[in-house]
Amino acid sequence: MEGAFLEQGTSVDKGENARLSSFIGAIAVADMVKTTLGPKGMDKILQRVSEHDQTISVTNDGATILRSINLDNAAAKVLVDIAKVQDDEVGDGTTSVAVLCGELLREAEILVNQRIHPQTISAGWRLARNIARKALEDSSVNNSENQELFEKDLFRIARTTLSSKLLTHEKDYFAQLAVDAIIRLKGSNNLDHIQVLKKAGGQLRDSYLENGFLLDKSIGVGQPKRITDANILIANTSMDTDKIKIYGSRVKVDSMTKVAEIEDAEKDKMRQKCEKIVNHGCNVFINRQLIYNLPESIFAEKGIMAIEHADFDGVERLAAVTGGEVTSTFDHPELVTLGHCDVVEEVMIGEDKVIRLGGCKSGEACTIVLRGASSHVLDEAERSLHDALCILQATVKDTRTICGGGCTEVLMAQAIDREVENTPGKKALAMAAFARALRQLPAIVADNGGYDSAELITQLRAAHASGKKTHGLDMYNGSIADMKNLGVMESFKSKFQVLMSASEAAEMILRVDDIIKCAPRQREAMY
Repeated sequence: MEGAFLEQGTSVDKGENARLSSFIGAIAVADMVKTTLGPKGMDKILQRVSEHDQTISVTNDGATILRSINLDNAAAKVLVDIAKVQDDEVGDGTTSVAVLCGELLREAEILVNQRIHPQTISAGWRLARNIARKALEDSSVNNSENQELFEKDLFRIARTTLSSKLLTHEKDYFAQLAVDAIIRLKGSNNLDHIQVLKKAGGQLRDSYLENGFLLDKSIGVGQPKRITDANILIANTSMDTDKIKIYGSRVKVDSMTKVAEIEDAEKDKMRQKCEKIVNHGCNVFINRQLIYNLPESIFAEKGIMAIEHADFDGVERLAAVTGGEVTSTFDHPELVTLGHCDVVEEVMIGEDKVIRLGGCKSGEACTIVLRGASSHVLDEAERSLHDALCILQATVKDTRTICGGGCTEVLMAQAIDREVENTPGKKALAMAAFARALRQLPAIVADNGGYDSAELITQLRAAHASGKKTHGLDMYNGSIADMKNLGVMESFKSKFQVLMSASEAAEMILRVDDIIKCAPRQREAMY
């Protein structure tokens, strides 16, 4: 019927077909990443197949995996979006949010096949979500009043996050590294002040936190290699010999002396520009663009340290940590704010020279130097550390913490199960399905470790029923244990975001009954 008024190339999937397509697409994406969940999760190799780009990366970060795959299924793209939002909002829990959404849809498929209407399922899920949310809030602990206890919580959260990453074997070391970096921020929550510098060579254990700012650039020839009490002018300006920019024209001269005169005029113009820069009273000049030989030699004569080609990201971050401004014109020195730090010097990391800015105006600035065997190891280590830094930043904002190891999932599921008995109608079936989906998360974690998930989850349910509310999975011994004693802690914000995002996305996909694909408008050939 609809084919009569739809343009050619437009297709409509209706009812059961549309719902089945959505369920299958979303569940397939969740199944793809669920083997990476937990401390015993596996890694994926992502290989580009472009003709000019054959790079590979090895990762178990859910957001990285989902971001790198091209999808044709609309529901699958929703899962990718919620993983991206989770990554942006909290930094951790990207795999959990996709897996929980997939498990909810798997349960919904069974209910739909039992002729329960999607709107009834959605209503039951909303009730279950509110109960789970309250149970999660009640189980949270806030130690923000006690700085020492709060720092211990931050350390435990970072260690739990790193347990499922490449850095798991050095998790205590890197967790302390991340906590030290976040505490230096003094609550400013600006992660730009924490720079991660990757240097191949050595081993992961050789990584360290540098109390200052490191710039992976070189100092100009003949210039001082160390300056104390540095006044830094940060610029984004062209420092090549200014060219005569007259396009489509030619300059005719009758002798070589006239050519020399033109070149001298250009050099004089550059000397004047350098004089203006020197008049700012700076002893360090950092430019985003290249600095050519003439201005470099002028700065060397004046005893000014010049650093070229500090990329845009570096220049913006430098301005933030040194308290200066990025400037492009130099006619009014009184309007320019110079950056300041105690010392600028050249230091060695392995075989490479880098520039260290110590005692920056913004005291929270620091650099984490990552060492590792190869670029792939360093890339994955950076992703792992970034997740830890983001989750700690989120915990500093919302200081509540909860127990990990599948403890809160079972806790929320049991709270929902208790309420199911008091709920009349088909909504109770949807609530029970929501509880089953939550219990699937610790079951998948156990399966990924090669343990008997049915045995462990039933033991965990029995422990919670007997009042042991802080028990979860001990993945190193294949048993259940008290998560508080093991120090397995998670951020409340992360788990809360997983619960809300996954349930809302699953509800949105469940309510779909038509998928309309529209072909792009055909452009007529131009003659």
